[in-house]
Amino acid sequence: MDVSMKRRTLLKVIVLGDSGVGKTSLMNQYVYNKFNQQYKATIGADFVTKELQVDDKLVTLQIWDTAGQERFQSLGSAFYRGADCCVLVYDVNVLRSFETLNNWREEFLKQADPSDPETFPFIVIGNKIDIDGGNSREVSEKKARDWCASRGNIPSFETSAKEDYNVDEAFLCVAKTALASEHEHDIYFQGISETASEVEQRGGCAC
Repeated sequence: MDVSMKRRTLLKVIVLGDSGVGKTSLMNQYVYNKFNQQYKATIGADFVTKELQVDDKLVTLQIWDTAGQERFQSLGSAFYRGADCCVLVYDVNVLRSFETLNNWREEFLKQADPSDPETFPFIVIGNKIDIDGGNSREVSEKKARDWCASRGNIPSFETSAKEDYNVDEAFLCVAKTALASEHEHDIYFQGISETASEVEQRGGCAC
């Protein structure tokens, strides 16, 4: 049996952004194909999982939803540690939610303390593009793209959790980006440990 088909990769994804930008709605639409009109603030943090196949790999996305209120902002480094990707969400109709993305990004890097902050994978999502036919928009797509380009070409998407527009595409990019980053780490660790690779070749386990 093809071992690569059986190997399941768990990827931890943290979703950050101001309160009310639609983080929970995006996750519910992606995982459960549901949208709830009623707004209910997330308290603390919660996660959902979604299984998908990326090329020949079975991937389980463990997506962590966080409260956007400042009193929950410092959930502690243990929450952020071990993340494979961070999704920054803003509301295209609320300029302030876009302006705070940098704070969320810096907060994440400070708390998660990744080995290489410069290359850690982020994805930016501008949500609620369905509102008022786009007439209430305060953040242009170009403004968001320029912001992303100046920070190492972060992939960006515009979505509507309500209309289920571009949600699957955004999270597929999350999975692929996190996998690519993990693959680079695998190559690095294989390079520094010949013993481990010898054990793997014998079909053993280096654990």
